[in-house]
Amino acid sequence: MKGGAVPAYPGGEKETRVAATALHRLVSAIFAGCGMGGEDADLVADTLVTADLQGVHSHGTYRVPDYVQRLTTGGVDPRGRPRLAVDGGAVLVVDGGNSMGQVSTSFAMRSAIERARSTGVAVAAIGGSNHCGAMAYYTRLAAGEGMVGIATTDALPTMAPWGGRDRIVGINPLSIAIPGGEEGPLVIDTSFGAAAHGKIRVYAQKGIPIPGDWALDVDGNPTIDPVEAARGLIQPVGGHKGVGLAMALGMMSSLLSGAAYGTELGSLEDGARAGRDGHLVMAVRVGAFADPAEFGRRADAAVRQVHDSRPRQGVDRLLVPGELEAECERAFRAGGIPLNDETLDGLRTAALDRGVDPFLVGSVTPG
Repeated sequence: MKGGAVPAYPGGEKETRVAATALHRLVSAIFAGCGMGGEDADLVADTLVTADLQGVHSHGTYRVPDYVQRLTTGGVDPRGRPRLAVDGGAVLVVDGGNSMGQVSTSFAMRSAIERARSTGVAVAAIGGSNHCGAMAYYTRLAAGEGMVGIATTDALPTMAPWGGRDRIVGINPLSIAIPGGEEGPLVIDTSFGAAAHGKIRVYAQKGIPIPGDWALDVDGNPTIDPVEAARGLIQPVGGHKGVGLAMALGMMSSLLSGAAYGTELGSLEDGARAGRDGHLVMAVRVGAFADPAEFGRRADAAVRQVHDSRPRQGVDRLLVPGELEAECERAFRAGGIPLNDETLDGLRTAALDRGVDPFLVGSVTPG
């Protein structure tokens, strides 16, 4: 990474830096105004603000208007409660109860973590859920408890089969968090599309061309126009390999719990069908396999080996997955989260619609 560049997106024409605590307070109040209980509203707000803090704005607070629509008129139950539908020891099936995906997926990962304390490994398949945001939020929960965390989900179809033109495969992200010692956890959160659809929407908001290898237009031709890309197809990473991995993860996320797969979930034009999302999470207790202290030392050594290896010309330093996000979080906690005007307008409108004072955002500094 040249110079450890932060933030993750190129600067837009107008951005305002917003204090994370104030932003969380506003977003939580908006969700409470949709009928969510206080703890659930805080949780969903935390997942979105955390994504913004880490520079992952495609899964951040720009999604608030969409979530409000789903909670108020889109069929998602703001009071939905997840429950264990199957308790098979190390195997759990969670019925999300048509709750927000953050509520059901956090419940599932915490259940898997608790079960893995005795079983060593626990896997939870989640059905009856909804969009759950950035998967790294859940794998970090496991890493914080000295466990390897794994999480994946089935997404709306935005890719075609290799060589095809029809959107029938989701980019279906995978996150893995491996606990470390002094270096902290290694956290990867990646989809098998060249870019998340939400990331393309952020570029469209900023009026910035996307890289040429991210998307295809409706005719299957490469495009750098984010508006045309949003109407077209996401390109898979690694060609046919990326599509294959996305299919496998999507099937695991949905078929094990009876959730919707691919086009069963809905479409970009019509949106996802409420309560049909599926996810899969796993917690692996390091101490069941190896001495945790030794594991942490070796994990640190693997990270330091990357740091100490030789960069290519023009590259200042080498980072492992999760470090750039951690640097963003430190910088944005100190100096505020940069949000563009469209995101801020969406937040203000959502707040006013739910009877919330938009000035709960509080202190800002110019971006």
